[in-house]
Amino acid sequence: MVDSSAGGKMSAHGGGGGRTRVGRYELGRTLGEGTFAKVKFARNVETSENVAIKILDKDKVLKHKMIAQIKREISTMKLIRHPNVIRMYEVMASRTKIYIVMELVTGGELFDKIASRGRLKEDDARKYFQQLINAVDYCHSRGVYHRDLKPENLLLDANGTLKVSDFGLSALSQQVREDGLLHTTCGTPNYVAPEVINNKGYDGAKADLWSCGVILFVLMAGYLPFEDSNLMALYKKIYKADFSCPSWFSTSAKKLIKKILDPNPNTRITIAEVINNEWFKKGYQPPRFETAEVNLDDINSIFNESGDPAQLVVERREERPAVMNAFELISTSQGLNLGTLFEKQTVCSTSQIVHESSFL
Repeated sequence: MVDSSAGGKMSAHGGGGGRTRVGRYELGRTLGEGTFAKVKFARNVETSENVAIKILDKDKVLKHKMIAQIKREISTMKLIRHPNVIRMYEVMASRTKIYIVMELVTGGELFDKIASRGRLKEDDARKYFQQLINAVDYCHSRGVYHRDLKPENLLLDANGTLKVSDFGLSALSQQVREDGLLHTTCGTPNYVAPEVINNKGYDGAKADLWSCGVILFVLMAGYLPFEDSNLMALYKKIYKADFSCPSWFSTSAKKLIKKILDPNPNTRITIAEVINNEWFKKGYQPPRFETAEVNLDDINSIFNESGDPAQLVVERREERPAVMNAFELISTSQGLNLGTLFEKQTVCSTSQIVHESSFL
């Protein structure tokens, strides 16, 4: 998924005073673009709420046989309702496009925070790690495994709250085979668990926790635990868990990270054990939220061309009426002759000033 973070003023329209509208949303500028989709800023005209809309081209999705993955991403996001996961509000479809309406997150990537400040203080790193574990634990409880957890996929809202994004590589529990394991090798090499690289099947929850351990290390160290320009050399380091913690890590933090970055998934610490760990529990506040029942029956309909046309939205450009001054407005009125008011006078037309407001 393309990052839906944004900052600054965003123009809602191009030149000519028109705005593009889809359903109840006015589309603004592009926030990000990928191979199969682009993300645009948008505003709900009924509530004035700012959102991000991921727009996918149906032809590209069909051509590259991405239907299953897109359905999975939408299904995943509909299942998740958690304060530390980016929210999906609704899905719409036109004859040619799919529109995924998401929460707009404006604080940027957690990765940028590390890049600009270097390593975080241990208490700050712990706060973000607690929120990450909260989100991942909840996803697993709903049968969802992310499989590409890394700082670039962790966004911050305006209040500095962590939000997990990008479920493009996520897997639903229905994809688990009879051996109880997932078998798709995916993710970013530096953050991937050794059993995922091994290609013999893996437990999605245990693999996600490994990635969380790498993220915690990066937050506190400012660099990766496993890094090598040669991919095979990198994999060897990951297989052996060949890393060492910097001297500024506290003893309890080192112990926890080593338990998470255990190359043997059978002896690796579990998320439940992480949550009960003394280092983790310091200042911990469990999230409060309500769980709602979710219906996934409408997912297939967005790809169904024979479906009810009334359910399809239309992307249309709305031209805004030109702004006129009083004299121009009067002169366009038929049957209204005000010439006698201006006998022998020359009316000088003032220049028209049109102010187009942009919205956030």
